[in-house]
Amino acid sequence: MEPKKKRTILHVDMDAYFASVEQKANPHLRGKPIMVCGDPNGRSVVTTSSYEARAWGVKTGMTLWEAKKACPQGILLPCDPDKYVEVSLNLLSIYKEFTPAVEVFSIDESFLDITGTERLFGTPLQLAEKLKKRIREETGLTCSVGIASTKLLAKLASDMRKPDGLFWLKDEKVAEFLEDLPISEICGIGPKLTFYLNKLGIRTCGELSRYPVQLLEERFGKIGIYLHRMALGLDEGPVLLTESESEYKGDGEKVKSVGHSITLPKDTRNREVAKNYLLSLSEQVARRLRRKHYKGKTVSLVIRFPDFSHFSQQKTIKEFIDDAREIYQTALSLLEQINIETLGVRLVGVSVSNLIKGVGQLSLFREEWREQMLLEAMDEVNDRYGEFTLTWGRLLDKVKTTNILSPAWRPEKHVRKFGEEYLDSHCEPVG
Repeated sequence: MEPKKKRTILHVDMDAYFASVEQKANPHLRGKPIMVCGDPNGRSVVTTSSYEARAWGVKTGMTLWEAKKACPQGILLPCDPDKYVEVSLNLLSIYKEFTPAVEVFSIDESFLDITGTERLFGTPLQLAEKLKKRIREETGLTCSVGIASTKLLAKLASDMRKPDGLFWLKDEKVAEFLEDLPISEICGIGPKLTFYLNKLGIRTCGELSRYPVQLLEERFGKIGIYLHRMALGLDEGPVLLTESESEYKGDGEKVKSVGHSITLPKDTRNREVAKNYLLSLSEQVARRLRRKHYKGKTVSLVIRFPDFSHFSQQKTIKEFIDDAREIYQTALSLLEQINIETLGVRLVGVSVSNLIKGVGQLSLFREEWREQMLLEAMDEVNDRYGEFTLTWGRLLDKVKTTNILSPAWRPEKHVRKFGEEYLDSHCEPVG
């Protein structure tokens, strides 16, 4: 058996992405402290700040009050998802000029497998320099690039020379590089895992690599083995092509649910307001289901209260559905269990699970056929002109939930979850 060829992976991380896109679009904003948020006039948090604002201590996740206190002269801008998506898709086309093996990790980060491209673009360092130059010329933006033999290490490397940096972490330097690196720096070890590992006396990757793996497995289950490997910089995860069929999240695991949630601009005890958000979210979930040719029969509702406690309940119905009204009515029956007027609402989330795919054939019954045709027509209009161009009367002049873009955005056919987003949602100590 031939030895497995060593891979070369690039992690491309756009610098202060949302803020940089805004500064590029509006020259008057260049060189000024920019803070992009969901709603400058409501309760929101900073999603991205320019480096000028960061110099004043502004950080992602700060409340607007905290950000303005740290940087009074900071300029608040509302998130513009369409603009950021357009640039991100342009970046994707640039990446594919260098390799077809591109995995979009989030709206401003991508992994590129450039193994075997030396004949076309030279050494990995030369390719990365050409890529950075191409991005700067095409978009006017800068990025930081990490080069390594695994995705995990490439992501770490891209953080070493920010902004507009380039760092090649070679295999012979990995052990030295990881020895004193805090475990919290590893993508996949979030606050929850950091807390539990700290309780075991583990604070650096060097300490984690030397901790008995069997004890890690006893404490964390199978994730313990993965934690040990991460501490050594080992990661066999492939760069999953953006064109992969979106039925899968990676490693052969099928998509289990489709959902949306939103933190309200301000807490509400008004049931009608909560219901309007619920209907809007149900419409977005339904459109995603239809776009992927899915239907589901289990509807889940999550409500977070102002004190951060939450209600989570689900209901399974007889028929598979992909219609916003049916999703809404099912979720509404769960909402009725909550005394909103007393408890208040901070966040609303709805999802559909228990999925089946490929059941989109037209019904033989006239009324059902007309409804299906109506939904298809609405989807076509909204795909062309934007979300909620055509919508239900109840939503007219009501809330819109599409002004905030998740940092975990992927193009339509991207499928994989990786790192902290995966481990923090799947890992709990077993002891």
